[in-house]
This record gives sequence, structure tokens and C-alpha cells, in this order.
Amino acid sequence: MSIKSLLATAALLSSSLFAVDEDHHTILISIDGFPAWLWKEPALAVPNLRKLAAEGAQTEAMTVSNPSITWINHTTLVTGVSPRKHGVLFNGLLVRQPDGKPPKIEQWVDKTKLVFAPTIYDIAHEAGLTTAESDWVAVTRAKTINWSFPELPSLEDKLVQEMIADGAFSAEKVSWMQLGPGRKNVAWLDESWTRAAQYIFTKHKPNLLMYHILNTDATHHTYGPGSMASFTALAYADRLVGDLIKTVDDSGLRDKTTIFVATDHGFKKVNKLVLPNVALKKAGYAMGLGPSITKCDAAAMAQGGMCFIYVTDPARKAELLPKLKELFTQTEGVERVIDGNDGPSLGMPTPAENPGMGDLVLYPKPGYAFKPDAAGDAVVTPAVNYGGTHGYFNGDPELDGIFIANGRGIRKGVVLPRMANLDVAPTMARLMGLTLPAPEGRVLEEILEPQP
Repeated sequence: MSIKSLLATAALLSSSLFAVDEDHHTILISIDGFPAWLWKEPALAVPNLRKLAAEGAQTEAMTVSNPSITWINHTTLVTGVSPRKHGVLFNGLLVRQPDGKPPKIEQWVDKTKLVFAPTIYDIAHEAGLTTAESDWVAVTRAKTINWSFPELPSLEDKLVQEMIADGAFSAEKVSWMQLGPGRKNVAWLDESWTRAAQYIFTKHKPNLLMYHILNTDATHHTYGPGSMASFTALAYADRLVGDLIKTVDDSGLRDKTTIFVATDHGFKKVNKLVLPNVALKKAGYAMGLGPSITKCDAAAMAQGGMCFIYVTDPARKAELLPKLKELFTQTEGVERVIDGNDGPSLGMPTPAENPGMGDLVLYPKPGYAFKPDAAGDAVVTPAVNYGGTHGYFNGDPELDGIFIANGRGIRKGVVLPRMANLDVAPTMARLMGLTLPAPEGRVLEEILEPQP
């Protein structure tokens, strides 16, 4: 069944089973890279989040999806299905290139080329509700988002033009958000995305607003989770959340608004880096110039706490996969080597189902992470200027994330021992009077107030 057919089915179910409430507002906030183990630290200075949790519902642990990477898990949050179904496996679209070239990532492709399952914003839009985002991911040129302030805003964006005309932003600041040497620091970027979210809610009052804070992830990668910088970044994120909540309060719509706070993944500290492409070069499976692979029989696409290995010639998979398994089983720092055809056991597709799936999946030992560079002869190096990462197997408790729900329709004082990020979209949909087609997650009935 196509996404269009699924959306039509969901719209029909919504109209027949639930009342779509146009006066209800839902905000989904993602604080990137916020591990549950840090949330449990009593000295973490996050008063706004603590208040939301105390006056609403929370979980002690939220299981994330494999791979435990940003775009993958943000997509799970808004679809209620695993990467095997929604299709996102990287922070972008992986393209297998011909003629012995390594795969590449195309990051800013249209959402329709990247996400293969209906999202809650698709279904909300189809039901006649309004939708918005500020720095959400995997939403490039999404036609079902009414107001979009993307990670890389453009002067051609209608919302950006509106904000500039209203004096809420400037063309110069748009230039500061572009990739390159002129891009400002992530703390300032987060401030800008927050101001955009505040503007959207004040001016347009969307039924659904998705908002993403990024500085926490950048800080944890550089300085490590649980460092002094980590606590400071989380305190700053809390202040931004407080700013948005104040906007909701000032709008007079607080009693009509439900706020969800989640994350995409936890974080682990890193001491050593494994360079799988160097291992492939030394074994004769790849050639490269500097840090890049240029010609290869096999290539590695590292994502921190996991790595996909790709055989570039499909006709040689049967020949090369056993040899590659043996190579990486014997490589320092590699804990598990998994056949890509076993991807469904991890919630991921097989290579036949999705060409972005690796032919092999590597997971590292504790303290190790994967790096894509192919320069030099050292397969393992110290983790210099690299404090922590994610991507590890989602059964690792350090990868567990946070979840808070507060406001309209949410019971007070509920603490769940564990949930899955698959449960977020179905629960949001229930409160919005919507139905997700075939979610893998469940509605968290325990946190919802009884319906009259």
C-alpha cells in the first residue's frame, strides 16, 4: 500500500473513531542526545524540565531505535515505526555508487525520497490540522508542513520572508546559519531555532509544532556526556524550553496545549577510535587518497557507535562477505559482526528491502567508536577531541533516552519504568484525535487522563 493510500485510510479512521480537535495544540520538543542516565543526576540544573515532569508524566528509560542516530530516531518519533518500515538509516539518504566507488550520503533530499511511512504531521495535515517545524530533520520540502524554519533556512522560504518582514529575523542572520566558515556556533543556532518556534506558535498557533535542540549533541560529541560542558549545555537547553513554554503561557493557550519532550538517543564516552576503512585498505579491499576511499571492493560508512560495511559489486557478495566477516571479527575494538540480512532482528531492513542497509553491521566494544577516515596505517587511534558518541546497540542502557509529557490530556505524577520511542507518535495521535496506520508502538494509556 502506498503512503497516499495509508494517509487516506488514516484520515477515514480518524473521522470515524476520534474527534479531531482543531482547538488542541501539541508541541513535540526533541533535546538531541539527552541520555536517561544524565536525567537521573539530581545535580542536573534543568528546572523547567523538572517542573514539566513533576506536573505531568515521565519515564525512567525510553528505548530508542537502531541505528541510534539522530535522523533515524527523530523519524521513529513521528511515525511510530522502526527504521525497517520508515526507511531512514542515516542522517540523509545513502546512495550506492557504481564502478567500485564507495557509497555517499545525500543529506538534503526531499522528505518523500527519504521517509517511507506516514508521519504524524502528514496525517494531521490530511485531517485539516495545521503543522509546523523548527530545525526538525528529514523534512526537506515536506508538503504537509504549513510553516517550516529548517536547519538551513533560505531567503526563499515563505516563513523566513514573513519573519524578516515582521522584524523577527534578518537576512544577515539567515547567512549565519548556512554551512561553511561563516556559520555561527550551535548555541546561537539553537537560540535562533527557538525564536522561530516561538514566532510560529505566537503568530500561527499550529495544531502540531515540532522543535529540535542541537547544541547538547554537539557538546557531548566534543567534551563527552557528563562533563562540565555537558551539564552546561543541558542547562542551556532547559532555558530554551522554558522560553518556549512562556510563549505558550503568554498566548493564553496553555490549557489547550500538550507538550511532549523526548530525545533521539543517549550517549557513551569514547576512549579509542576504530578506522574500518584503514582496515579495508590494509587488507587490499580499498584504495584511497588522504582521508577518503576512492576505489574499493568494500567500504565502511561509520556512524560512531556502529558501522555499515558495503560490498560495491553485488556479484561478489558471496565471495567477499565471509572474508570481511573474518577481517572485522579479528579487528581490535569490534565486538559484534552482524550479517545485513539479520537486520530485521535489530529493527532495520535487509539490503534487499532497502539498499541503504549495510551488507554487514559492526558494533564496537565499550570505550570504542568508529571513524570513517581512511588516512594512515593505524586501524585504532586515541579519541583526540572526541568525547562521546551514539549509534550503539539500543539494548545498551546508556543509549536510553528521556520522555516527558505535560498539559492537556496528561495525568499528573505518572512515572513509567520503560517505554519505547515507537510509543510517542501513537500517543500524540490519540490526543490529537488522529490514527496512525499500523504503528509498531502503542498508545501510552497509563499517562492519559480518562476520556469522558
